[in-house]
Amino acid sequence: MNRHEQRPSGDTVIPPGDDAGAATSDQRRLRGARSRRTIVRHAVDVASLEGLGGLSLGRLATDLGLSKSGVQTLFGTKENLQAAAVEFAREAFNDAVVSPARPAPRGTARLRALIERWIEYAQAPLFPGGCFWAANLADFDSRPGRVRDALFRCQRDWRGLIAAELRHAADAGEIADLDADLAAFQIDAVLIAANIELRFGDEEAVNKVRRVTEGFLTPPR
Repeated sequence: MNRHEQRPSGDTVIPPGDDAGAATSDQRRLRGARSRRTIVRHAVDVASLEGLGGLSLGRLATDLGLSKSGVQTLFGTKENLQAAAVEFAREAFNDAVVSPARPAPRGTARLRALIERWIEYAQAPLFPGGCFWAANLADFDSRPGRVRDALFRCQRDWRGLIAAELRHAADAGEIADLDADLAAFQIDAVLIAANIELRFGDEEAVNKVRRVTEGFLTPPR
C-alpha cells in the first residue's frame, strides 16, 4: 500500500502476537483466581480450627505446597489474607443458611427456616472447626481494625436478619409484640453456645435451639 492508498473504512490492523498475548494474560488471571480461591478456602478451614490469628502466608504456602512469594503476590499481607477468609466464610454461610431460607414467607416461617438451616450448618459444618464466627469473634473483639470490622459486620447482619423476621412477625400479628433486637441477641447467643456444645458431641443442643426460638414465637393472646 503506497502513501496515496487508504485502507477500507472500519479495518483495524492488529499487530502480530496481540491475540496470543491477550490469551496468555487471561490464562494467568484465571490461574491466579483459582489459586487465590484454593488458598482462601484452606485459610478458612485453618481459621475455623485455630483462629484467624493462626494464619500466615508462609504457613499456607507450606500446607498447599506453594511458594511463599506466590502467596504473597496474591494477598500482599496477612491482614489481606484474613479479610479474604472472612469474606469467603460470609459467602459460604449465606449460601448454606440465608439463601435457602428466602423462599419461606416472611415472619415466623422464614425465621424457623433460618434456624433449621443454621442447625444443618452446625451439625454438618462447612468448616472443620464448626461455626467460623464462633471460632473468631471472641479473638478479635479487642483488636480494632479491618478484620474485626468485617467479622462484626457479618455478625450484625445475621442478627439483624433474625430481628427483621421477628419484627415482621409481630407487625403481622403472628406473635406477641416484643423487643426484636433483644430477642435476636438472645437467639444468636444461644446459637453460639449450641455450636460449642455440638463440637463436644451434645446433640441435645439442637433441641435447646428450637425450644428457645419457639419461646419467642408465641401467638398473641
